[in-house]
Amino acid sequence: MAEPLPTVIVPVFNAYRALDACLASLDRTLPAHSPVYVADDASTDPRVADVLDAWQQRSALAIRCVRRPANLGFPGNVNAALAATAPADVVILNSDTIATPGWLHRIAACAASNPRIATITPWSNNAEIASFPRFCENNPVPDDADPLAQAAASAGTPEYPELPTTMGFCMYLRRAALDACGDFDAATFGRGYGEENDMSCRLAAHGWRNVLCDDAYVVHSGNASFGPLAMGPGGENLQRLMARWPDYNERVARFILSDPLAPLRARLQARLDALARPRDQGDLFG
Repeated sequence: MAEPLPTVIVPVFNAYRALDACLASLDRTLPAHSPVYVADDASTDPRVADVLDAWQQRSALAIRCVRRPANLGFPGNVNAALAATAPADVVILNSDTIATPGWLHRIAACAASNPRIATITPWSNNAEIASFPRFCENNPVPDDADPLAQAAASAGTPEYPELPTTMGFCMYLRRAALDACGDFDAATFGRGYGEENDMSCRLAAHGWRNVLCDDAYVVHSGNASFGPLAMGPGGENLQRLMARWPDYNERVARFILSDPLAPLRARLQARLDALARPRDQGDLFG
């Protein structure tokens, strides 16, 4: 019997247009009755509720929508969602993302490949160390991401390489790792930024793995992810992160300098080019 897919958690605060596109992509890419938990962190824009109501009426997914009575900030909102979705493994999916066909099945297959994998990050246009095609850049949002997803899925045997940190835009979390090491440190990281890096370090310190799912791709249209080296608003959370993990920036810098993902990006680009070639020739001679 196949393992159940992880529960998708979508944290929400305003940004109703991006949310609507994200939810539509879930309808398009997930099997009917897949569990999705939407955590609205007391959005101030009433159009968010309209989007969620309309989606629940039309969707075939197994949806649970919760509206917080007061804004908790990202770590607190997600921690409440993690508690509510136990004992399932989860994928935390930002509302400024667009899912692509097969994304969750491939993340689940990555998780099933090794029980010590705690976090999984897919490729994206805007994911810092997991960015494609240009490493550590905010690449443009693709007009159509399905060819990228197809190329990633067929580029070769996935390698699931180690990362120094997960990326918060789309983050798988194994429940056993959460149970062993705890959830996000909302007390330290407050409104957010840095909490996923802290969790990655904590998990690695206890022998868990943070990996790239190199056969999955998810669009990240926003710029809310400040990345592993950026400071975010005011920089206070980076200071807190560095106080707890003094070698964090050095480890990430070593990863960036050595760029172990370069061969995988080249393989993905070659596959993307190969898939595009017949279509281009058809347009030329059509």
